[in-house]
Amino acid sequence: MRKAGYRCIAGVDEAGRGPLAGPVVAAAVIFPCDHESIDGINDSKKLSPKQRATLKPIIESKALYIGLGIISEQEIDRLNILQATLQAMKQAILSLRLLPDYLLIDGRDAPRCDIAHRCLIHGDGLSLSIAAASIIAKITRDEIMLEYDKQYPRYGFAQHKGYGTLRHLQAIRCYGLSPIHRRSFKPKVLQDLYV
Repeated sequence: MRKAGYRCIAGVDEAGRGPLAGPVVAAAVIFPCDHESIDGINDSKKLSPKQRATLKPIIESKALYIGLGIISEQEIDRLNILQATLQAMKQAILSLRLLPDYLLIDGRDAPRCDIAHRCLIHGDGLSLSIAAASIIAKITRDEIMLEYDKQYPRYGFAQHKGYGTLRHLQAIRCYGLSPIHRRSFKPKVLQDLYV
């Protein structure tokens, strides 16, 4: 894309499409034109929490701009998860202090905007800026879920971050749905709770 003449390219990715609770978070990251590779950077799902924590300040120091978008569980239920994810991505892009002239977006779908873009399946393994965005989005969402764990300690959000683990499903069965659970996500084993 740089060879095609684009100078300000943002990588965009999200975290939190699959969990039963909490928000979906997107990040957009712009690196300088002459940036170098960052050792160890990869799709956030392939990194340990410690590796992500080590990379975050490096990304922040090397990036020109970082934008974030956060869509609540209530908005996810109102919009549906795909539209909420695209809305989070759009928020992240629009929150950048400099509007990019090109977007590299992880996945198949792009938010509605007038910026030239390309969607890349598994883009977080192909693009440095998308991988950086995936790390920023994942860490931001994990931090939100750690705060929720303090408010709703019975559910174990600090461990599973809202994903449908056996422990999480058992906690929902025992205590019911918390205010941060997505009502539109209805696991088959808990269908009777969603009436």
